[in-house]
Amino acid sequence: MLGKGSIHAEKCVAGNFIGADFDINQDLTGRLPEDWRPFNKEFIPILLAGHPDKTKIGAGLACGMLWTISKGLLKEDMVLCPDGTGRYRVGEVSGDYYYATGEILPHRRPVRWLSRIIDRADMSEGLRNSAGSVGTVSNLGRAGFQEEIEKLIGVVPTPTPISADLTVEDASAFALERHLEDFLVENWAQTELGKEYDIYQEDGEPVGQQYQTDTGPLDILAISKDKKRLLVVELKKGRASDAVVGQTLRYMSYVQEELSEQGQTVHGAIIAHADDQRIRRALAMTSNIVFYRYQVSFKLMMV
Repeated sequence: MLGKGSIHAEKCVAGNFIGADFDINQDLTGRLPEDWRPFNKEFIPILLAGHPDKTKIGAGLACGMLWTISKGLLKEDMVLCPDGTGRYRVGEVSGDYYYATGEILPHRRPVRWLSRIIDRADMSEGLRNSAGSVGTVSNLGRAGFQEEIEKLIGVVPTPTPISADLTVEDASAFALERHLEDFLVENWAQTELGKEYDIYQEDGEPVGQQYQTDTGPLDILAISKDKKRLLVVELKKGRASDAVVGQTLRYMSYVQEELSEQGQTVHGAIIAHADDQRIRRALAMTSNIVFYRYQVSFKLMMV
């Protein structure tokens, strides 16, 4: 996202760059470690000092995105940038970080823009939802849309080898759960969890989906309406059922240690399509994670 509402898209295309701001007003050359964790550890306090109204969650999100743009993106990585007209410009990262003092989006990467422009209407619903994330940067390849994107920009996709140790218990359920997260976020207010919690927001925008932690992105981060409880929501997306409990606990530990404010407690929720005995056994030894089972139904109507 090149500025709020893509306000800087035209200048970025003309200047062959992408960039970000996040109110870190200093050159980061030589200060971008290979991993985002030490970067966040150094710069979250700096960001909080300049913005005492900002939460640790919001500061962590901002620093993580700044590191991703400045260092995490690799040369030849492809980027999709909305231009504010319902279309996406496609670019290839062509160089390393540089700082443009006094300019818009001063933390920059040079980009070679392709002539191919993607119309939002040509995207699948899932890709439209993920590409419409309110965050400045979102990894669409990790979200499972690499093949679709390659087809949209005219690249013949290379078959992805399947790991021998990946076991999907129910292939049809796994395919469905790829879209469950977006559906849950869009319909959050109508769920049981939505009665007590809101998806975490920053500056009025929901940013709690795929929140980055030091062990990977958690599915949904929510906060209670009285601001006293943080909730980690994990969906069992084809993983071994009891493994999701350990993953949820790791995310909860990160949220407790790195993001929670004084007096806030951290809880967890796991959502799966079936009442799984292995999950139940694993959860029997922890009292702050609840299990939810979802159902999908549809009906045909004659018109």
